[in-house]
Amino acid sequence: MNDFLNHVILDNTIRNYSIVLGIVLFVFFIRRFLSKNLAAGLFRLIKHWSPQIKQHEFVELLLRPIEYFLLLTAFIMASNHLVFPADVNITLYNRPTGPYQLKDLTQLLVKVTFSITIIWIMLRLIHFISLILERKADLTEDKTDNQFIVFFRDFFKAIIVILGAMVLINILFGKELVEKLVAGLGIGAAALALAAKESIENLIGSFIIFSDKPFRVGDSVKVDSFQGTVEKIGLRSTRIRTLEKTFVTVPNKKMVDSVLDNLSLRTQQRVAIKMELAADTPAAAVTQVVKSIHAYLEKHRDVEPGYSVNLFDFNKDSFVLQIIYMTNILDGNRYLDLRENVNLAAIGILEQNGVRLAMKTDAGPAA
Repeated sequence: MNDFLNHVILDNTIRNYSIVLGIVLFVFFIRRFLSKNLAAGLFRLIKHWSPQIKQHEFVELLLRPIEYFLLLTAFIMASNHLVFPADVNITLYNRPTGPYQLKDLTQLLVKVTFSITIIWIMLRLIHFISLILERKADLTEDKTDNQFIVFFRDFFKAIIVILGAMVLINILFGKELVEKLVAGLGIGAAALALAAKESIENLIGSFIIFSDKPFRVGDSVKVDSFQGTVEKIGLRSTRIRTLEKTFVTVPNKKMVDSVLDNLSLRTQQRVAIKMELAADTPAAAVTQVVKSIHAYLEKHRDVEPGYSVNLFDFNKDSFVLQIIYMTNILDGNRYLDLRENVNLAAIGILEQNGVRLAMKTDAGPAA
């Protein structure tokens, strides 16, 4: 038996192959158990930060990347018992610094895979931290906090991806290329800034929106010719659901630079109505109409004090009555019902006093 285990194949004994295979298979079969326990242990260290987060949510986020991490770690540690076979260590190509062999390629692939796994775990940890903050933000009425968390979650993920890319470049091409890229950033920064001028302005605009808070997610806003509800504030743009239920993407620079009307922050709504009465209406009837509308508004519970009803203007065709009032009703349907009730009451008052609205007639061409 010992002779069989000591038999050498490709520069390694069967014993060493068996040890490596046994370690890898053992970790493979218990990887789920180890990953769950490792993730659960990490969760116990941080669960006091947010009691709202359940353990299974944290485990599900980290389970897959930890499994790959454990398998790679087991393979790397176990493979130290093996010697790379000289017979298969062929030269792939000759470099000025020396031949590049299959052994170098194998080590390179292992390093790249291991680095990607580490980056994967870090991205999942960022996602979990943002999940904790989102649960805490859900306890507040301000929905901007939720969007703020999503914004910085994407921002830090982008940083991790960039740093991870630099690490992979260093592994694949050496630190010389990384140094050249870093040095080239100083020269290329100006050109990049010019090429990405709009994107940088929109990114700065997003920071201004989150710091100054001219509007929040869920607010009804009007900017330029667009009016609707803010559904998302991103790194580059703000998404608005319009009254027609279309989805409009507005650059953040425009949201900051344009005159923006935040309709959700208004405390009252103003109504202004003009009625043109027939020119043959007696003065006494006009006075009675004004008094009756005034009395109606005074008794209406949804009309705020400070309203006005007056003879605003007159011409050869009509007398112009103006009705202006304010209401605390902000809901769209209730506001329309209020306007309808006041309009119908005004029409009824005109009928009670025998007053007609002016008839507009266009003069025909002279004969």
